[in-house]
Amino acid sequence: MEKYLSLSGNHSSNKRSLEGLSAFRSLEELILDNNQLGDDLVLPGLPSLHTLTLNKNRITNLEYLLDHLAEVTPALEYLSLLGNVACPNELVSLEKDEEDYKRYRCFVLYKLPNLKFLDARKVTRQEREEALVRGAFMKVVKPKVSSEDFASSPERHYTPLPSASRELTSHRGVLGKCRYIYYGKNSEGNRFIRDDQL
Repeated sequence: MEKYLSLSGNHSSNKRSLEGLSAFRSLEELILDNNQLGDDLVLPGLPSLHTLTLNKNRITNLEYLLDHLAEVTPALEYLSLLGNVACPNELVSLEKDEEDYKRYRCFVLYKLPNLKFLDARKVTRQEREEALVRGAFMKVVKPKVSSEDFASSPERHYTPLPSASRELTSHRGVLGKCRYIYYGKNSEGNRFIRDDQL
């Protein structure tokens, strides 16, 4: 009887590659990392599954995934979604921050209240309580963008410079002298260099 199954590097269609899992109804751990699985992921009923990792796939629709997992994996206690667009973190996207990740955790715990670990981090009592109170409101809603809106908006190129500094002719530069002379006596970098080595 199989208790643990890992499928990695499988690039075939989701339904074709996962349909055989229905033969493993007593499966307890399933690792599906790096399989390019998307939002059309369909798992069979796995009532004994307590650990599921879907790291580094192509999952973007978090609510659909969580509703599906709540239905087919009632014993799920450990879930990891790192490396997916649905799991916002600073390592995957520079647009995301710690607050985005906290909202994500709250929403996931609202949808799957039996989780003990989420993304390799233990679920705290405080997170669980917040999910009960605010979890329903933490859903990330993306505005629908029509092709007309996209075509009519002017193309903007990203630049880290403030808007006043973007034009070459409108810059403010300062040139001056400093009275402070740096000798490096208190520098941490000089700690391991002897005077005869200078």
